[in-house]
Amino acid sequence: MLGNPEGDVTLVEYFDYQCPYCKALHPVVTDLVARDGNIRLILKDWPVFGAPSVFAAQLALGSVALGAYEAVSHALMETRGSLDFEAVMAVVGEVVNPEEALASYDAEGEKWDALLRRTHAQAEGFGFIGTPSFVIGTQIFPGVLERPGLEQAIREARA
Repeated sequence: MLGNPEGDVTLVEYFDYQCPYCKALHPVVTDLVARDGNIRLILKDWPVFGAPSVFAAQLALGSVALGAYEAVSHALMETRGSLDFEAVMAVVGEVVNPEEALASYDAEGEKWDALLRRTHAQAEGFGFIGTPSFVIGTQIFPGVLERPGLEQAIREARA
């Protein structure tokens, strides 16, 4: 969870580190959360673009125990194009030791694997067919929401 833990609106984003739309929206979402100051942002790692996406999610989740999830996630979202295993290692390595992140993931693998399975089940339950997808307040938004749509959804969640 990022943003304001006590925020009056919860914005949940289902994303993949290889999704070009997720990457394009990442600065928009983080800017909205920062400017607003009253949004609870929950990022749901939903690796749908293959094995490198799963690996990126594993290293990002492993970085939670290292106190670096937000920084690792941000670094991965700043990449352009598709990722391979080496690229993921290099990007994560700019923030934390990727082997430590992987060891951290493995140490709590049962918990993280269950979280990824639960996220996938939630996404399917919501009828999402890809990333990004959002839940804002009680409304479900399968697919891309540009800034005006995000702002409108946040206003409606507060109404």
